[in-house]
Amino acid sequence: MSTPVNSKLPKIGQRSTRQRRAVAEVLDGLTTFCSAQDIHQKLVAKEHKVGLTTVYRTLQQMAEVGAIDTLHDESGETLYRACATDDHHHHLVCTSCRRTVEIDGGPVEEWAAQTANKFGYEKSGHTAEIFGLCGDCQKK
Repeated sequence: MSTPVNSKLPKIGQRSTRQRRAVAEVLDGLTTFCSAQDIHQKLVAKEHKVGLTTVYRTLQQMAEVGAIDTLHDESGETLYRACATDDHHHHLVCTSCRRTVEIDGGPVEEWAAQTANKFGYEKSGHTAEIFGLCGDCQKK
């Protein structure tokens, strides 16, 4: 099995194993945010022998080094996705099918900086995600 072209796995700084490569391969093929269980099911469907604990650990390591994006859905579950860009961006996420569109922050960027400054903070980062129903799910 070859390492995916867009894989961000080397950022982990850990030994590249068959299991980690398999997780990275699945992430590279995602267009939606997925749970660790979803990713594990995709691995099982592709006949990869990777335990759920390994999937969780790999996703956590990748998220810690910024190799993948995470967000929490309305139930609080952590969802994961390898994004198309390393540049700062936000997400528009369908709450039904989890279809995701990467968007720039526009006025959110200025607002975040001004708000931090107003309260005497030095801004080190921010997140802003928009949730709703995509056009296809609205039609259902």
